[in-house]
Amino acid sequence: MPNRLAHETSPYLLQHADNPVDWWPWSAEAFEEARKIGKPVLLSVGYSSCHWCHVMAHESFEDQATADFLNEHFVNIKVDREERPDVDAVYMEAVQAATGQGGWPMTVFLTPDAEPFYFGTYFPPVPRHGSPSFRQVLEGVRSAWSDRRDEVAEVAGKIVRDLAGREISYGDAQVPGEEELAQALLGLTREYDPQRGGFGGAPKFPPSMVIEFLLRHHARTGAEGALQMAVDTCERMARGGIYDQLGGGFARYSVDREWVVPHFEKMLYDNALLCRVYAHLWRSTGSELARRVALETADFMVRELRTAEGGFASALDADSDDGTGRHVEGAYYVWTPQELTEALGEEDGRLAAHHFGVTEEGTFEHGRSVLQLPQHDGLFDAEKIASIRGRLLDRRSERPAPGRDDKVVAAWNGLAVAALAETGAYFDRPDLVEAAVGAADLLVRLHLDEQARLARTSKDGRAGANAGVLEDYADVAEGFLALASVTGEGVWLEFAGFLLDHVLARFVDAESGSLYDTAADAEQLIRRPQDPTDNATPSGWTAAAGALLSYAAHTGAEPHRTAAERALGVVKALGPRVPRFIGWGLAVAEALLDGPREVAIVGPALDDPATRTLHRTALLGSAPGAVVAVGLPESDEFPLLADRPLQQGQPAAYVCRNFTCDVPTIDPDQLRTALTS
Repeated sequence: MPNRLAHETSPYLLQHADNPVDWWPWSAEAFEEARKIGKPVLLSVGYSSCHWCHVMAHESFEDQATADFLNEHFVNIKVDREERPDVDAVYMEAVQAATGQGGWPMTVFLTPDAEPFYFGTYFPPVPRHGSPSFRQVLEGVRSAWSDRRDEVAEVAGKIVRDLAGREISYGDAQVPGEEELAQALLGLTREYDPQRGGFGGAPKFPPSMVIEFLLRHHARTGAEGALQMAVDTCERMARGGIYDQLGGGFARYSVDREWVVPHFEKMLYDNALLCRVYAHLWRSTGSELARRVALETADFMVRELRTAEGGFASALDADSDDGTGRHVEGAYYVWTPQELTEALGEEDGRLAAHHFGVTEEGTFEHGRSVLQLPQHDGLFDAEKIASIRGRLLDRRSERPAPGRDDKVVAAWNGLAVAALAETGAYFDRPDLVEAAVGAADLLVRLHLDEQARLARTSKDGRAGANAGVLEDYADVAEGFLALASVTGEGVWLEFAGFLLDHVLARFVDAESGSLYDTAADAEQLIRRPQDPTDNATPSGWTAAAGALLSYAAHTGAEPHRTAAERALGVVKALGPRVPRFIGWGLAVAEALLDGPREVAIVGPALDDPATRTLHRTALLGSAPGAVVAVGLPESDEFPLLADRPLQQGQPAAYVCRNFTCDVPTIDPDQLRTALTS
């Protein structure tokens, strides 16, 4: 018999709807029940494509004896961290403060007042590697709750007080300048892995936001070392197993330093961020590899993640059926030499094994290999390799596919809109721009209410009940601003303004200028979450700073510019110390130092060839954070078009920054120079 999760929209919660555990969704009613019956709360947090979440579910939550114990002694709450990032953030901060580490599944025990007192992540069904079994943990917590309630309350109270004392107020500091950005670059150089690309050791995550900073820093200063780190890291990732060499798109991270074996889940946010990074790398260098990866990643998102409603699904699972009925991580993606021969024949099978680094020993488990593109001496026949890739992709499509989390998350769709709009514009792929417009339309139609408040998620055309958090407002605004620059449709700038007005009114601390992850009128948790550092995506704090800065460049809105500058105080404080974890903030700081530049293109019609050439030239300018408006003279689509006439009857470009404007030009080469000097 299904539990209380049966009517939820989250695919992750629905995966647990048939558990024998009597799960509650996060709700006031669940805590009221705990108070009424005097039991502690088990809070279990995970997400749909999380491998170890599935393992713990199978071992413990599907086990009748464990479920009986949970149902007797606890009120059990299951949370999808992607639907409720605020709940996840608050309790993850507590877990990390108490244990020094965190991750998912996250297992937290709470009082009926939602105060945490015991923490962990994955607990095995039997004691293992020094870790107690889940049953031992449950019995220990039950015993403490029954016999030492006062002690539990004291611990919980102290944890809540400690969390309350971690408030951040960097917003009123000065903006970062040349010195802080140079120190950040030096810090990144120290942590850079020159042999393998990327930063730090295993596991290695794609450093999308840091690469964006490196590209912008090079564009502004000419620093060759910054560009080289970006180029080499992008090449190593694109040649590694973290990149899907057949279908395009990136896995979540590499378990090793060499980018060989990925954690196979494919997330929308990673692919949106990396698609944009590779498109920007091509814009800076003309790299054919960057062009190919940007387009293949864009095509992957549209082909495999686009939903029937036009939005983009959250993720593809790491696990899939290996053909025997067992769900195994990576089963969809890995190959043996024999499987290559069966798919391609003897000669092409040998060639594919050599080209993609497939060995008899295997680079993954059980003699299977993750496809890579190792560096080889000599040349390969490009047509032959293209044929091999196509045939392997066809053969792979016959395998049981990984599950898809169809939940549409507003923030991640905003990132996808920006990536697809720019990639489509750079490479003359109007279908990608159309896909970006389709997702943006869905966000407006389904996620925005009459007051322009955002719903965090939707699924199957139905908006979820959870309110948008700061990253939703910021990333959706970022997507709309990119779409406005690409399409010349001012309505997207208008929608971005609605969202950013909410940021100013509901997320910014008026006194300090710092930002909170939840709105002032959101559900009150034990602490109002606030984190300026990047995780898998740009922090809401710095993403908001970037969108506010771009909107101010488009409109001249002083409150938005001031809010962006105050928010960037956190980058002055943290950039030199932890540059790997505030990459997006550093990228926004580069835009601030560069102006950012404001480019207006006027022409007799948007489809006029000379107008299109100037518009494309403007979009391909690498000046950090430059904003572009295109339209007819005296059009009211964009504020930047006001008082911008044609020049000698011809389309013209106007470039301004820091309240100073260049002479308008009709020459694309002059415009190109104006955006690189």
